[in-house]
Amino acid sequence: MAISLRRAPRLPSEVRDAIDLGSGERVLSWAPVLLGAGPGVEGHPTGATLVATNHALYAVDAAGERTLARGWHEVDSGSWSAELTQLTVTWVDGARPSQWVLGDTTLLPETLRERVQASVVLTQKIELGPRRTARAVIRQDLGGGGLVEQVVLGRGARADDPEVAATAESALAYLREQVGLS
Repeated sequence: MAISLRRAPRLPSEVRDAIDLGSGERVLSWAPVLLGAGPGVEGHPTGATLVATNHALYAVDAAGERTLARGWHEVDSGSWSAELTQLTVTWVDGARPSQWVLGDTTLLPETLRERVQASVVLTQKIELGPRRTARAVIRQDLGGGGLVEQVVLGRGARADDPEVAATAESALAYLREQVGLS
């Protein structure tokens, strides 16, 4: 396999301006969002762009407006469909997953995986009974540097259930102790 020494194309200046990089923030990878990509289908740029920095994930629309700015500690997980060339991101807060068709030449899936893993300090699975789980997590805000506590509920687990809340708080207390926050 040959290694290309060509530089990747530069992020368009209007996109860079829209994401307004913070202090110490740098672009790691980016890709134009495509419409109609997939096997045997020619992808056409929508004008939107997805950008991964060392601090956050951003989306900028065709008009140059930032439509997404979420720190890596807010990302629960991501999945890549090579067949559809589609990146799907799920969020810790339970918001609707985001999906983008990016084409097959992007490093965004790898960047997303690395950044999400970099944000996780400590995690513990919480068993809540038959087919019900959650995760207690201490993560680092890679932009601000602080630690963030999270409880990510699995299917069938409800935040308003007193037993779930008590078990989750107990798991978070243990994690706090482990990282020296208590």
